[in-house]
Amino acid sequence: LSAPTNMKVVQVFNVAPASESHELPSQTSLPLTFFDILWLRLPPVERIFFYEFPHPTPLFFDTLLPKLKHSLSLALGYFFPLAGHLTWPFHSDKPIINYNTRDSVSLTVAESDADFNHLAASDLIEAKEIHHLIPHLTISHEQATILALQLTLFPNRGFSIGITSHHAVLDGKTSTSFIKSWAYLCRESSSSLPPELCPFYEREEVVKDANHLGAKYCSDWLKQGGPNNRSLVVWDMQVPEDSTRGLFKLSRWDLEKLKQYVLSKNKGNTNLRLSTFVLCVAYVSVCRVRAEETKNKSFVLALNVDCRGRLEPLTPANYFGNFVGARLATVETKKLLAEDGILVAVEALSDALETLKDGALTGAENWSSLLLEGFNADARIIGVAGSPKFEVYGNDFGWGRPKKVEMASIDRTGAFCLSDCRSGDGVEIGFVSNKEVMEAFASLFVNGLQS
Repeated sequence: LSAPTNMKVVQVFNVAPASESHELPSQTSLPLTFFDILWLRLPPVERIFFYEFPHPTPLFFDTLLPKLKHSLSLALGYFFPLAGHLTWPFHSDKPIINYNTRDSVSLTVAESDADFNHLAASDLIEAKEIHHLIPHLTISHEQATILALQLTLFPNRGFSIGITSHHAVLDGKTSTSFIKSWAYLCRESSSSLPPELCPFYEREEVVKDANHLGAKYCSDWLKQGGPNNRSLVVWDMQVPEDSTRGLFKLSRWDLEKLKQYVLSKNKGNTNLRLSTFVLCVAYVSVCRVRAEETKNKSFVLALNVDCRGRLEPLTPANYFGNFVGARLATVETKKLLAEDGILVAVEALSDALETLKDGALTGAENWSSLLLEGFNADARIIGVAGSPKFEVYGNDFGWGRPKKVEMASIDRTGAFCLSDCRSGDGVEIGFVSNKEVMEAFASLFVNGLQS
């Protein structure tokens, strides 16, 4: 067990957007699209970036902190809606993001006596050990802040950046683009972003809602605890006791071995997708089902699919907001537990992703119902969050790449989180369960690759 942690809050800053190159609007509002509304009351997404900084404390407060604050203000000048609030006024049929010139983002600066090397290592750790590094959004029934940040110094060792973002405003692509932009402006001591990092705000042009999905999702949320429940309070999902976090790595060589194994077991299925994503999710799913000794009849993987580039008109990669669809890969648990479980998982994932050919929004009319009502069947449902394409380990603020990046919020949802690796070789997978399951998973994960 780690020693109890003492943390002191040094100061809380309110950082407002600023720009040296363009004029900021005095006020603006962005209506949520159906892609956003789907996530309205889901818990915020929490990420923590750990950076080594083996230098005296004054250097952090005199040099790093002013630079991080200044570049944050400039980054918010491009991503100004993040300083605003989410509201759902009675006169509006859908929730909206409101931004005014006086708005700002909360930046907490703290010091912790926790063991930095322990928290930033890739060993199993208790989930609650990193909770003090996470900032919180201010959410009431009437309005919600969108972004909160926390810088925590571990004297003479390193620091962490905790970022909490509202899921109804930002998907993983947009939230990681914001961090990438902040890191760029800080590292380059620049006041302007390259075009590919500048967010694209024109929603009406690219999000076509011919099937009135926004109205359907709003109606479903209004009925939750309703009628006409416009509350913005998010679901209170608790972190189970004895929750343990783990990060596991699949190198390119590991992925190539898995690919050859699947090909050797395949009996003529020509529709197999053997992408890094499919191989990775298939392997960790089989390890998890075995480690958890899952008793449910079926196992369901809820996949997030980036719809940028999949719909007409084509959406720019730098679109601001949620643009994620869903696909479900369902398989009988007993088949995953069988000897060729990895092939079975690859087939299920391939079949689910194959339906994207019918259109990324196929089945979208059911997404809110599935989210709110779940499955009637006897199923174990696991989400898959994150993506190696977000390149979270590329976020260098000028003092080196992160030593470790955690998606803290998966301890509430039970999802897998995928990311790139610090070394650039392969994929990192994070997930949280009880200690016994995590130890069994770690053993299965390593032994499976060796065999």
